[in-house]
Amino acid sequence: MTDMAELQKRKMPLNLAIVHVDPDAFIANYMPWLEITSYIMAQRAGEPVAPVDGKTPALTPQQLATGGVHNVGNDTLFAFCMTAALKGDKAAVDKVEAALIEAMGKEYPGNFALWHFRSQIDAPVTLDDFVGQAGKKMLLGDIPPPPLRAKENWSAGLRFFEKARKSNFVSEIMYPLALWHRAKWNETLEKGIAFLKHIEDTVPVLRDTLADPKNDQAFIANILLKNAFAVDMELTEEYEGFLRSLARRD
Repeated sequence: MTDMAELQKRKMPLNLAIVHVDPDAFIANYMPWLEITSYIMAQRAGEPVAPVDGKTPALTPQQLATGGVHNVGNDTLFAFCMTAALKGDKAAVDKVEAALIEAMGKEYPGNFALWHFRSQIDAPVTLDDFVGQAGKKMLLGDIPPPPLRAKENWSAGLRFFEKARKSNFVSEIMYPLALWHRAKWNETLEKGIAFLKHIEDTVPVLRDTLADPKNDQAFIANILLKNAFAVDMELTEEYEGFLRSLARRD
């Protein structure tokens, strides 16, 4: 079976590995995912002939080096690193990295994604730069001091939210991200309200946003929208409208 059904079959265990930050499951299902996505992309381009045995072909070293495979790898590994960072699970990322290097060498598909979480980028430019640097701090347990904590959590949460929406694993990132937002803002409510702006106005708003029991995209969009003022972050009218639209549940 080398079609969309096989794609879904191979993506499901990878989805679970990303949601639960399971490095062993991720490692086991990474290559099968690269194989089926590569095959389907080539099939759509009119390149391959369907294999006689009906099995998805293994990737050659030459195919592993192609841009298309690396793009899929970067998206996939970025998703895993994001959910691992949200849990502060550096050991899981280390284990995945070691296994992929052992299997495919240092230029394995996805290595560029991990580079953003490993390197010191003093002047981030791209969204990947910002997410990787925020994730790096989470993985290292580099917690900002209380006066800066809520604002930095808001900024990191916004970047993760933007990146999650661009991923092929949006749902798998969004749920852990919602849990992270809830935990961080509850912590602020319990220990950090003194560092919020105009607490007499912003604390009731924070309590109201946290009262939403659902952990989804709408919850995250609403908490970013409603609590920007509390951490002295200004949103453009256009971006406010964007977040407001995402915060609605139809």
